[in-house]
Amino acid sequence: MPTTNTTITNLYCPKCGSKYEADKAINLCTCGAPLLVDYDYEKAAKLLSKESLCDRESTMWRYHELLPVFDTDNIVSLGEGGTQCLDSRHIGPSLGFKHLYFKDETTNPTGSFKARGLGMAVSKAKELGITKLIIPTAGNAGSALSAYSARAGLTARVIMPADSPTPFVVDCKACGAIVDMVEGTIKDCGEKVAELVKSEGWFSVATLKEPYRIEGKKTMGYELAEFFGFELPDVVIYPTGGGTGLIGMWKAFDEMQKMGWIGSSRPRMISVQSEGCAPMVKAFDEGADHAETWPDPHTIASGLRVPGAIGDFLILQAVRESGGSAVAVSEDEIIRCTRELATKEGIFPAPEDGAALAALYALRDARQVELDERIVVFLTGSGYKYLDTLEKII
Repeated sequence: MPTTNTTITNLYCPKCGSKYEADKAINLCTCGAPLLVDYDYEKAAKLLSKESLCDRESTMWRYHELLPVFDTDNIVSLGEGGTQCLDSRHIGPSLGFKHLYFKDETTNPTGSFKARGLGMAVSKAKELGITKLIIPTAGNAGSALSAYSARAGLTARVIMPADSPTPFVVDCKACGAIVDMVEGTIKDCGEKVAELVKSEGWFSVATLKEPYRIEGKKTMGYELAEFFGFELPDVVIYPTGGGTGLIGMWKAFDEMQKMGWIGSSRPRMISVQSEGCAPMVKAFDEGADHAETWPDPHTIASGLRVPGAIGDFLILQAVRESGGSAVAVSEDEIIRCTRELATKEGIFPAPEDGAALAALYALRDARQVELDERIVVFLTGSGYKYLDTLEKII
C-alpha cells in the first residue's frame, strides 16, 4: 500500500474525553459532541520538519503526516489549498494599517475554502468504503461535495435552502449530485438530512458531524504559519457560519506547538457574523458556553445564515482563549465592504468576505486592533457563486 506516513492515532471527543478507533466510519461521539482527530506528534516531528516543507507540493496534502488518510491512492484532490496570502494594496494603507493581509480562499477548486474540508472528507470516506454521502448546505459545501464525489466515483446528495443562489444549484447538478431544495434555513436542511440518513443509509458529512472536514480546514492554519515564517499573525478575522475553519486553525496551532514548530503565542481569533444571524456573538457577549438557536435568521451572506452550530462551544473556546472577540456587522456594511474588496483590491468576493472586512472596520473603530499589528482577513468564497445575488447590489 502506498502510504502517506500519517501519524493518526485515534479520534477523541473534546467534551467528554471518549476515544474511538480511527479506521471506523463514525459521525458523533455518543455524548452528541463532535469528534476530533489525534496524532502522534512526536513521531510527526521526526517525519516532517518546517524545512522539508519547501520541497513539497503547494496543496493541503503537503502536510500528509498530520492528515487522516493512510493510503495515497485514496487521496481525492483537485489541487486544493496553497492559497495566497495577499498584502492589501489600498484598503490597509487608506485605514493606516501597516500589515493587512487577505487570505484568498476564493482560488480553491469549486471557488471556496470548502474544497479543503470536503476534499478531506471525501478522501476518508473513500478509504472507509463509504459510497453515499449527504450534506445540508448553504451552497459552497454542496458544490465541493458534488465535485469531489464525482472525482472519487461516489454518490452525493445535496440538501439546500430553496432560496439558495442559483449558481450553487447548477454547479451541484452539473457534477451529478442529487439536489433537494427545502423551504427554510440550513437547520431545516439538516433535519431533512437526518431523516434520509435513517431511512436510506446515507452518510452525513455535515459540518462537524464527522471528524474529517476539520482536518482539511486546519491546513489554513499551517499555511498561515508558513507564510509568516512560523511567527503567527496578531489577529485573524474569520466569517463564521458553522465555524469549522476557525476551530480547525486553532487545532493546527496546538499541533504545531506540540511538534515544536511554534511557541505558545496565538493570534486573537475574531468570529464574524451578520446582525441578522449572530448566535455566536450573542453567546460571546453573554459569557455563555453554548449558543442559543437564532430565531428568524436572515442575511445576504448565505454562508453565515447558520442559526445554530454543533461546534459552538469549540468556537467560543478558541475566541476566548485567544483573547479575541465576536463581532456582528450590519447588512449595509456587508454590501459596502463586498463592493470595496472588488473595487479597491481586485478580488471578486462573496458577501461573507464583505462581512469579514466590515468587522475590521468595527474593530478599528472600537480600538481593538493596532495599526502596526499583522492582521489577516479570511476571504472564504468567490463572488462568482453569488452572481444573481450580487447583481442586485453591485
